[in-house]
Amino acid sequence: MMKRPFTIIPYHPQYAVETINMWRDSKERAIGQKEIHDHESHLYFLNELLPKQYQIDLAVMEKKVVGMIAFDAKEINQLYIHVDYQGMGIGQALVNKAKAQSCGCLRLYTFEVNEPAQRFYEKNGFVIIGRGHENEENLPDIQYEWVCQDSGPELKV
Repeated sequence: MMKRPFTIIPYHPQYAVETINMWRDSKERAIGQKEIHDHESHLYFLNELLPKQYQIDLAVMEKKVVGMIAFDAKEINQLYIHVDYQGMGIGQALVNKAKAQSCGCLRLYTFEVNEPAQRFYEKNGFVIIGRGHENEENLPDIQYEWVCQDSGPELKV
């Protein structure tokens, strides 16, 4: 698939509805079930709860929200790419930004049924460190971890 230019910008509530719609469509395709929260609850989560703990960035292409990530120094909490824009390097750019701003280690969860996400994370250096199903969807999930390998020259004693 041809890569097209996109820009990563800080989240702003003016993009809330478009971000939620993209997020819900992407998640539904990934896990094969409808979002369990209504739009109002999802908007409240995006605008009021998520920003208290995480940096939220959007990928925008041609004035359209095509991806979003919510992360802090230790965790990627949310990562969704518009279903029509996957495979164009958007997720890669968002994950690279989170890695660059991390403490050198990032953790995340993905659903076991979301095999494309698993391949993506593993390609990006994440390894499985746990399995379980502690999520609202009651689906088995996988916990991944990435540890920066660029720690500089080793000291020889």
